[in-house]
Amino acid sequence: MTRLPRTLRLDASDAVVFDAAAEPGEWAVPGGFAFWDEDPAGLAGKRRQAFRAGFLGLGSFGWSTLVEVAEATPDQRAAAVAALASHIRQAYGAPDDAAAEAAAQEEIRFAESLCDHPPGTVLALARSIEDGAVRERFRTLHRRENPHHDFGSLPVFGVVEVEGEDEPMETPDLSAMARR
Repeated sequence: MTRLPRTLRLDASDAVVFDAAAEPGEWAVPGGFAFWDEDPAGLAGKRRQAFRAGFLGLGSFGWSTLVEVAEATPDQRAAAVAALASHIRQAYGAPDDAAAEAAAQEEIRFAESLCDHPPGTVLALARSIEDGAVRERFRTLHRRENPHHDFGSLPVFGVVEVEGEDEPMETPDLSAMARR
């Protein structure tokens, strides 16, 4: 058995912030290679969000903000490598199957190296440009043993649906907010 990141969806936000959101439960890799041929400074919108905080799901090849450490069998690992190698060959033009396989193995090994935590540990990614180089930072998120007493077992964030046309509709300009 090995440990690999598996996509996690706590709310509907990934479907909003990424062009393609990964499905919950897919094996995942950091996926920074998906941006090799792009100038990160020129990225905008959903593509920029994928660059800044996305893990690449290996089923849909969509993006996920969070992953969790999960046990993977040797067969599951091999299937993840095969799916990633095929994707690298088709989407990124690896020169041959051997090169695609080598790149996929390297990316899976890197993903495994992030999973030296107990299963269920949640991982988040922050990707940025520093001194002209891409830098990836990973952090772990742990469930509190004793939740805050004011919240009990309620989640901190939730989706609330509002019905009725008399309710004001907020449409914040996120681009303008980011520039401030």
